[in-house]
Amino acid sequence: MAHTLVSTDFNFPGQDSVYHGKVRDVYTLDNGLLVMIATDRISAFDVVLPEGIPYKGQILNQIAAYFLDATAHAVPNWKLAVPDPMATVGVKAEGFRVEMIIRGYLTGSAWREYAAGAREICGVKLPEGMKENQRFPEPIITPTTKAEAGHDENISREEIIARGIVSAEDYEVMEKYTRTLFEIGSKMAADKGLILVDTKYEFGKVGDKVILIDEIHTPDSSRYFYADGYAERFAAGEPQRQLSKEFVRQWLIENGFMGRPGEKVPEMTPEVCESISQRYIELYEHLTGEKFVKADESDLSRRIETNVLDCLSNVEL
Repeated sequence: MAHTLVSTDFNFPGQDSVYHGKVRDVYTLDNGLLVMIATDRISAFDVVLPEGIPYKGQILNQIAAYFLDATAHAVPNWKLAVPDPMATVGVKAEGFRVEMIIRGYLTGSAWREYAAGAREICGVKLPEGMKENQRFPEPIITPTTKAEAGHDENISREEIIARGIVSAEDYEVMEKYTRTLFEIGSKMAADKGLILVDTKYEFGKVGDKVILIDEIHTPDSSRYFYADGYAERFAAGEPQRQLSKEFVRQWLIENGFMGRPGEKVPEMTPEVCESISQRYIELYEHLTGEKFVKADESDLSRRIETNVLDCLSNVEL
């Protein structure tokens, strides 16, 4: 099986700090730049699983770059360069402690709340009589706070502003950008026979300018339905065919794991990891319309370090 990168320990010139997230490692430099490494780690139910998935980091990094480039004309973002298939170099922004989740359809956690009787989510009122996977009249924004640890929490626009988490002016820009990105992403998905169901965006500030940060429209941050058969499945009350990492969560559920106390992650054999890798490659090719080209993975850390150092010596802010 291919080599995987599940941890990093780089020391780039001018390095101030490093943040190890669930999937990405972010290196902050003293010149206003960030180096974001997309590792092969995979998480589900807020748990990082014990085995890496071959080529997953490359896939997510390249999907994110594809969509950042495709939306840069409409919404400014942090990306400056992709020196390595698993690394992106960009501008450091002061991140807002809010994730902007936008939903075009009633599914996932929103459906579970609705089915339990909720008719308002994050201050957004929902119509009566909706069914699972039904399209909203207009996409709704349901923000969450970004928790330092544990689960993120739903929060309303009004509460975000009242608590001073984001100013009213900045929130207005974030909301406008969220709707713009979702509209572009939905059109791009439709061109590939897909429906962009819901996704999340993160924003930060450089000086007085609000910019898009982190990843965008990847299967780790977004849910897609196949457009073909959507209407028939919805009418029959059947589950929709999804293009997301939902298949990983389903495999875990079928093997008795949902991240609850006392539960054990099922054994991730090489065959399981390889099958997940193949699904991610399919996701990449369907989302971008491009053939996935596997990068050399014989010495991932050395390759990334060499490529990033070369970029940092040439990149201009």
